[in-house]
Amino acid sequence: MQYDAPKPVIELQQIIRNFRLGEGVIKVLKGIDLQINRNEYVALMGPSGSGKSTLMNILGCLDTPTSGQYLLNGRDVSKLIDDELAEIRNHEIGFIFQTFNLLPRSTALDNVILPLIYAGESRKVRTERATNALEQVGLADRMHHRPNELSGGQRQRVAIARALVNKPSILLADEPTGNLDTATSIEIMGLLHEIHRQGNTIIIVTHEEDIAQHAHRIIRLRDGAIENDYQNTDIRVFSQNTST
Repeated sequence: MQYDAPKPVIELQQIIRNFRLGEGVIKVLKGIDLQINRNEYVALMGPSGSGKSTLMNILGCLDTPTSGQYLLNGRDVSKLIDDELAEIRNHEIGFIFQTFNLLPRSTALDNVILPLIYAGESRKVRTERATNALEQVGLADRMHHRPNELSGGQRQRVAIARALVNKPSILLADEPTGNLDTATSIEIMGLLHEIHRQGNTIIIVTHEEDIAQHAHRIIRLRDGAIENDYQNTDIRVFSQNTST
C-alpha cells in the first residue's frame, strides 16, 4: 500500500528579509528554505542577531519577506496586504507570548473570548469555545478571575487557551517560559507536550537549551541562515500539574 507523504503546513522558499538603515541595507534573512509538517513540534533557536525573531515574525504573518515565497497550508501569504495578514493570524496562528499579553481588567474567560469576537462568532459559540479552551488547560475553576488574581503559570495557561480557541493550524510560542520559574516552566512545557499529542503543530522560539529539548525537531539559525536542522533524539517530557 502506498502512503501519501505528509503535507507541510509551512513551506518557505528562499526567504530573504532586508531592512534599510539610512543609506545602507541590513541583510537579516539570507535565503531561508524550510518545511514544517502538520503536527510537528519544532524549536527555533539562535543567538542575538541570528535572524530568529525576524523569521518568527514572518512565520506569524506579522511581517512579510523582501523576497521569496511563504506557503501556509498551501496558500502564498508572502505578498498579502495587512488586512489579509490579520485574517490569517486570527484563524491560522495561535500566539503565546513571554509577557502573556492579557487584558488586566478582563477575566480569564473574557481574555480567551477576544479572538472569537474578531472572528465574528456568536456570543453562545464564543462562551462555549472559550470555556472548553480553559478547561483544556486546567483552569475551569479560574475562568472568572482577572490576571492579577492568577499566578504566572496560570496567566500563561490563559494565554495558551486564548491561542487555542480559534483552533489554529500552528501554535507559535515566543519564549513561553521566559517569565516563569523553573518548576512552572516544566509544567507549561508539559502542557504544550499534551497539546502537541492531541494534534497541534507547535513552534517554540527560545534561546534556552533545556526548553528546546522538549521539541522533536531543533532548527538553529546563525547570521541569517539555517545552521542546523535535526531531529531531537533526547526529548524531555514532563507531566503537567494544573494547579500552578
